Amino acid sequence: MPDSAARSRRGPVRAAVAALTAALVLAGTAACDDKGAGGAGGSAAKPTPKPTPTSAWNTRPASLASLGDSITRGFNACSPLADCPEASWATGTAIDSLARRLLPSPAGKSWNYAKSGARMADLPGQLAQALPREPELVTVEMGANDACRADVAAMTSVDQYRADFTAALKNLRRSLPKTQVYVAGVPDLKRLWAEGRADPLGKQVWKLARICPSMLGDADAVDAASTARRGQVEQRVAAYNAVLKEVCGKDPLCRYDGAVNDFRFTGAELSQWDWFHPSKEGQRELAAMAYRKITEREPAA
Repeated sequence: MPDSAARSRRGPVRAAVAALTAALVLAGTAACDDKGAGGAGGSAAKPTPKPTPTSAWNTRPASLASLGDSITRGFNACSPLADCPEASWATGTAIDSLARRLLPSPAGKSWNYAKSGARMADLPGQLAQALPREPELVTVEMGANDACRADVAAMTSVDQYRADFTAALKNLRRSLPKTQVYVAGVPDLKRLWAEGRADPLGKQVWKLARICPSMLGDADAVDAASTARRGQVEQRVAAYNAVLKEVCGKDPLCRYDGAVNDFRFTGAELSQWDWFHPSKEGQRELAAMAYRKITEREPAA
C-alpha cells in the first residue's frame, strides 16, 4: 500500500471523488531479413539452402514506436483524468523511460501511438500509424482492457485475442522485416484487486467509476460466485500471456516479457487518482523491466 506521505496527499482527493469517478466512466476503464541463397553451376544442381533470418537482436535500437493502451499513455500518472505521455514507461521525457535509457535523442526518435481504452483489436490500427516512421523497435502493451470488461462474458475470447495479435505482427513483418518487437505481458489484475481493496477510497473510486468490473467489482465480496468470477479473469489474463509468449516466440526478432505479469507491485506503484493505473513510480518500474529485456544479449527462456 502507499506510504504515509502518499496517504496525506489523498486528503483533497476525497472531496473530489464524485466528480472524478463520473469523468472516469467516460475516460475508459483501462486504465514485439531474409537472405537469399543461390546454387553453383555444374551438371548436378546443388540444393538451395532455405533462407533464414540473419539479423541478430540489436540491444541498442536507434528509434522506437510504442503501441498500447492507457498504461502506455501514462493515464492518471500526473494528474486526474488525463493522459500523461511524458510519464509513459515507453516514451516519457519526465521519467527515466525506455526511450531515455536507449536513445541519444528520444524526443525525435520515439513515438507514442497508444490510446487509452484500447484493446488488442486496436493494435493493427496503431501499427498502421507507426509503420511510416520505420522504427527499429516497436513496443506492444495490450490486454488489460480485453479482460477488464463489464462482466466475464464480455471479455475478449482467447482465439480473437490471438488472431488480432498475430495479424498485427504479420503486418509488421511484411512491412518492416528487420524491426524488433518488445511485448509486455498483461499485468496481474488479481494482485491489483488484492492490493487496492484495503483502501476505502480506492474501492469507492472502483465502484463509482466502474473500473474493471470483471475483476474489481464488489471488491469486498469473497463469496463463491465473486471468487469464481475473479478466477475467470485471472485465467483469461494467463491465457492472453500464453498467446503473447507463443506468437512472439515464433519470431526471432520478438521478445515477450513475462516479468510484467510477475511484478509484485504495491500501492506505491499505483496512481493516487484511481488505484488502477501505474503511478510515475510504477511507470519507472515498467521502463526498467523493458530495458533489461531489450538489452539482454540472450534472453532467458
